[in-house]
Amino acid sequence: MIVLAYFCLLMDQLIEQIEQYKKEINQFTNGDVKAVENFRIKWLGTKGVVKNLMGEMRNVPVDRKKEFGQILNDFKILVENKFEELKKATSDQQPKTSARIDLSLPGDALPLGSRHPVSLMRNRIVSIFQRLGFALAEGPEIEDDWHNFTALNMPEFHPARDMQDTFYVQQNPDWLLRTHTSNVQIREMEKGKLPIRGIYPGRVYRNETVSARSHCFFHQVEGLYIDENVSFADLKQTLYFFVKEMYGTDVKVRFRPSFFPFTEPSAEMDISCTLCKGAGCSVCKHTGWLEILGCGMVHPNVLQNCSIDPNKYTGFAFGMGIERPALLKYGINDIRLFSENDVRFLRQFTSAI
Repeated sequence: MIVLAYFCLLMDQLIEQIEQYKKEINQFTNGDVKAVENFRIKWLGTKGVVKNLMGEMRNVPVDRKKEFGQILNDFKILVENKFEELKKATSDQQPKTSARIDLSLPGDALPLGSRHPVSLMRNRIVSIFQRLGFALAEGPEIEDDWHNFTALNMPEFHPARDMQDTFYVQQNPDWLLRTHTSNVQIREMEKGKLPIRGIYPGRVYRNETVSARSHCFFHQVEGLYIDENVSFADLKQTLYFFVKEMYGTDVKVRFRPSFFPFTEPSAEMDISCTLCKGAGCSVCKHTGWLEILGCGMVHPNVLQNCSIDPNKYTGFAFGMGIERPALLKYGINDIRLFSENDVRFLRQFTSAI
């Protein structure tokens, strides 16, 4: 009985408190937008008066919950109506932005970027070989000596290493910035999943003097095909297809014997100059021909280094720079423009090649 009397007293106190709240609310006059927001927070907020009174329902005797619930609901409606009244009274203080916006006007155009010319040329070259079934793969730019040199039939002190002008890592001379993407060829061959038909683009580094015609870093695309009974004729037909797709059907092609330690026999491939049509100009040094890539049959030593039986499998490889074809296509006379990040230069190129 004592407990029940306590709860009844508590309820009477709450009802009396609500009556005091009503007087306070009715005395609230119209204010500015900030005052109305403060009113909402105090009375209707998550920690407001109404929320706290709702929590007192658990202390009300069961036989009086309906009575108190009705009183509390009426109070809540009073507060909400008062808030809507105040909000309506201050609506003219809100900025009427909607009246000033013409929704029929077109939106502001967003500035769109474009692909870098080297990326455009890379994608074009890769797409041609992908149509022949070559799978795209990439590898690390910081490489160890084995994958960059030794496995490619260039043991220590081999004179071909001097041709590379390599950047070595000072803390560990066995690591270096790759001088070609041939390291990806080695890594793919080491996987032992034959046959292999892949195309490998990427950035390479060589310690060369930066000029209008050369840079200390540039981009290459290399290809590799290893299977049974692969011949030099397969290599030539693959590259003939590439040239026709890349430069057109009127371009002439020639192969010249060359030397690469990782291929035997080796050749360099020239095309008739696309600028002077073979007549001779400064770009082709008045020869009428432009060298575009090196190629050859994969050396048996390279196959053995990658645990591939050279008596059963043969293959061909080729590699080309990306900057030179891009220079020719876009009529650019300085390779340094590709890496200066001048927005005026980059904006000249469209998103497709």
